Amino acid sequence: MSPIVTRGADLPADAAHVPGRTTGELAAHLAYLARAFKAPTIGAVWAELADIARERGWTHEEYLAAVLARQVADREANGTQLRIAGAHFPQVKTLEDFNLDHQPGLRRDVLAHLATAAFAATAGNVILLGPPGVGKTHLAIALGYKAAQAGHPVAFDTATGWITRLTAAHHDGRLPAELKRLGRYRLLIVDEVGYIPFDSPAANLFFQLVAARYEQGSMLITSNMPFARWGEVFGDDVVAAALIDRLVHHAEVITLGGESYRTRARRDLLARDPTAGTRTTATT
Repeated sequence: MSPIVTRGADLPADAAHVPGRTTGELAAHLAYLARAFKAPTIGAVWAELADIARERGWTHEEYLAAVLARQVADREANGTQLRIAGAHFPQVKTLEDFNLDHQPGLRRDVLAHLATAAFAATAGNVILLGPPGVGKTHLAIALGYKAAQAGHPVAFDTATGWITRLTAAHHDGRLPAELKRLGRYRLLIVDEVGYIPFDSPAANLFFQLVAARYEQGSMLITSNMPFARWGEVFGDDVVAAALIDRLVHHAEVITLGGESYRTRARRDLLARDPTAGTRTTATT
């Protein structure tokens, strides 16, 4: 019977412990291994964690777990930053900065669920409706951040921006390829639907985008128009009905109300300093 060979015996000699190496030689070897493994965090933290392990009497397994955990944490953090940068958010907005007191009708449990980004994992949609200035864009960006932090690729643009992209792709004969490329994003955010009416070609392109993502990828849409007026936005009641049907099938629809944040802030400023309006006018 042939002898049992352990996996460790199959390892190259350099990968195993070699007695007699000096501390400097071992450090250089570990640095090389970290580079070869493309794990810079391991190269940066192994010595520090080794000191801690000796002081606290960690087992070999505990030390290895601590080193790998640091590498994974840094890699995930870097991935999050890349996803946020790739989303092209116009500014930083977080849920923590959103003033819920200005939206008493917004259910906290619904918002907490959306903050988990579970809807992006299941190709669900979120529709935010309401007049200008009530926080729709803020919520859209904040939920986009949460989705990116949860590991989902996100892309943000206004409705006009998306139509510009799709129109260029259509004119170049690469619309199918563009729709396929956008399918790589788990979440597309379309801001400001309704501020500028769509002509017939634009409405058709937007419909193709929505249809391509139906039950395949998530969309988060903000609009100042209620669904009843989307026929005006898209210039065709039938097209609008078809869009709404696909968007709301798996969706959380939230209607925001109240006074514009900008109007409220302006009024509060004037209440504190009645001359502020005069000074602003004089300087513009």
